[in-house]
Amino acid sequence: MDGVTRLRAAAGRSLAKVTGQALGPYQSAVVRIGFSATWLFFLLREFPHRRELYGPDGPWSWDLAHRLTDSNEAFSVLMWSDSTLWFELVYAVSVLASVLLMLGWRTRTSAVVFMVGVLSLQNRSVFMGDGGDNVIHLMAIYLVLTRCGRVWSLDARRAALRAGSGAGSGVGAGRDVAGPVLWGVLGVVLAYGAVSGRFTAGWLAAFAAVWVVLGLWWTVERHEPEGEGRAVLDVLANLLHNAGMLVIMAEVCLIYATAGWYKIQGSRWQDGTALYYPLRLDYFTPWPALSGVLAGSGVLVMLLSYGTVAVQVAFPFTLFNRRIKNVLLAAMMLEHAGIAVLLGLPFFSMAMIAADAVFLPTGFLVWLGAGASGRVGWGRGLGLGLGLGWDRGRRGGAGAADAEVAPVAVPVQAGPGGG
Repeated sequence: MDGVTRLRAAAGRSLAKVTGQALGPYQSAVVRIGFSATWLFFLLREFPHRRELYGPDGPWSWDLAHRLTDSNEAFSVLMWSDSTLWFELVYAVSVLASVLLMLGWRTRTSAVVFMVGVLSLQNRSVFMGDGGDNVIHLMAIYLVLTRCGRVWSLDARRAALRAGSGAGSGVGAGRDVAGPVLWGVLGVVLAYGAVSGRFTAGWLAAFAAVWVVLGLWWTVERHEPEGEGRAVLDVLANLLHNAGMLVIMAEVCLIYATAGWYKIQGSRWQDGTALYYPLRLDYFTPWPALSGVLAGSGVLVMLLSYGTVAVQVAFPFTLFNRRIKNVLLAAMMLEHAGIAVLLGLPFFSMAMIAADAVFLPTGFLVWLGAGASGRVGWGRGLGLGLGLGWDRGRRGGAGAADAEVAPVAVPVQAGPGGG
């Protein structure tokens, strides 16, 4: 019976932890910043070529894209109209959403709009992507599930200011204008898409559910900020966040496991010469002299080829040993940094490094944030430093769109635009 009692107690503690707080606040924040920055830099880099990549001047015409999305039910608001003005508007909103998500402003709504932008552009021209784009595609969806603005965000800064000023939850909610306005604008877009038949049934249900829940959250926060309804919403949001973080970690492990095991089956990886060939291709040699030196060393090529396979295959099995996991994690990040420099694939590397960051130890991220806040004067304003008492802060007032503005391990205020 003692064993059963201990098992029940452990299960109870685990359940309380999963439902009582959003785990990994720093990991979710760095993933948010990493992927939004990667997509933002990509959009800015390709701005002169945007119409050829995703717009009306591309080889993959709007009619072909429309036929494909009709058959596979992929989501893209670019299929709502073939006008150039609509394309430019969607592209501009995608850039803006990336900036807002990176800064953590109205994080939940920014994450949804960010996801819409990523899916819309990538599903418009499906042949323009690579492995990094596929990772961004998936992570944009997963980020919507998380409470990724609890630290290192403007939302966290706003929560700390309200907590410091002692603003009441109900009163603070009534003075917030941006949240309800943003919620209303998105509601109009949702209603237009629903009435005009632009959404498939699945996407309409998903977007409607998000919109309704955010409105419900703001209502509960305004009228019953300390009641049972608010507590239930917090529990559900924590469960959703923790499930989303688990999916992100599983996705990263799956990426490396499949990549590693597929490499093992290739003869070039088996004989240790796989890296020689891309280093000799003009398309993958932004620094020909450097690539030539590396390709000229058979021993180095062999070690890097075998090392790549070994690290990718082994990584998922090292998650329960923190020290080995951290060593392999550092090795994979350095590997992707090398890919960015040697093979000229910076956005792929940035996406993979952002995905790897979900496994970074909390202590390192806290140290990194504290160092950044010490070097940059506005670090405190962005919530970069943690030894500032924020995780001990009390519950501040919150209005609409304040879903992710509370300190760590504190019930989070929310509204239309938060979560």
